[in-house]
Amino acid sequence: MGGNHYKQRLRTWLHKADIRIDGDRPWDLRVRNADFYSRIIRGGSLAVGESYVDGWWDCDQLDEFFARVLRERLDKRFHTLVNRLYNLKGLFLNRQTSARSFQVVRRHYDLGNKLYRAMLDKRMIYSCAYWRGANDLDQAQEVKLDLICRKLQLEPGMRVLDIGCGWGGAARFLARHYGVQVVGLTISREQAAMAREYCRGLPVEIRLRDYHALDERFERIYSIGMFEHVGYRNYRSYMQIIRRCLDDRGLFLLQTIAGNKSLHSTDPWIERYIFPNSMLPSAKQIGRAFEGLFVLEDWHGFGAHYDRTLMQWYANFEAAWDGLRADYSEQFHRMWRYYLLVSAGSFRARSNQVWQILLSPRGIAGGVAAQR
Repeated sequence: MGGNHYKQRLRTWLHKADIRIDGDRPWDLRVRNADFYSRIIRGGSLAVGESYVDGWWDCDQLDEFFARVLRERLDKRFHTLVNRLYNLKGLFLNRQTSARSFQVVRRHYDLGNKLYRAMLDKRMIYSCAYWRGANDLDQAQEVKLDLICRKLQLEPGMRVLDIGCGWGGAARFLARHYGVQVVGLTISREQAAMAREYCRGLPVEIRLRDYHALDERFERIYSIGMFEHVGYRNYRSYMQIIRRCLDDRGLFLLQTIAGNKSLHSTDPWIERYIFPNSMLPSAKQIGRAFEGLFVLEDWHGFGAHYDRTLMQWYANFEAAWDGLRADYSEQFHRMWRYYLLVSAGSFRARSNQVWQILLSPRGIAGGVAAQR
């Protein structure tokens, strides 16, 4: 099958999203290698990402390119044998065991605090910000943290668990502004070391450990941006652990990225290069996981806010690149740009979601007032 045939097929697909090959608009793609067409038709979404990192094609506005592709569901056109193999792995293997969880730490979270310090807000919160009433990233992350605290109805002296505490930004905020005692869990040595220093002098304990063996009581539990690494085979056991550790009158808040369909694997490029063994849950999968264990108090969606968050991370990353290039290759530069902008496009297209879900073991008498 000739290269012109592949090119014409791609041109026809992209026309549906008003994208042109070698066009002059910011979201049009420019091809640098004639073998690009056959490579992506045969290799699917994995090849799309790899060929971009290799410099085979460019686009001035990758985020808008992918927003248009995803709105038209053109990603389904690229479901090749590679994608099917990843789906089968996810279906038959538990890729999110405790031992495997350290793979994503090495590949992603231990890339270096210098990178994340340059890209994120002053508290280094690596999850979707909440932009209601906020003018910049620092403020938007503070608004998000305060929203979580209000939903959890925190009171001074409460014992609170943070599952996946990152660099300690949330734990520090809760301890300083709401007077609670926080235990933060992370399996990243780099995160743990920085979190301990950042929270020094506050009633915050940072533990370098996994959540699986936890068996102690807390009045409140929250997890921000960690559930994406749990995996559908482990959703139920995760909720059972939360229930075991949560006071009968307690509250649990889960913030997670999510998908619109129940799947058993993630995108092959994201799996290989960014988040090994990750998986986005669906509403159905989350609901089944907590059914019979918790009462649903509130379900708040604000996925559109992640588009703006990611675009700010991207702007920070690009602005800091001259200071980062000594530690990271130009190939990493293209890979990280692709990751941030593809992700922004997915939230702009509403292909991915962000949810904050508030659960109680026995139901709050009279219900809870929705905090927004």
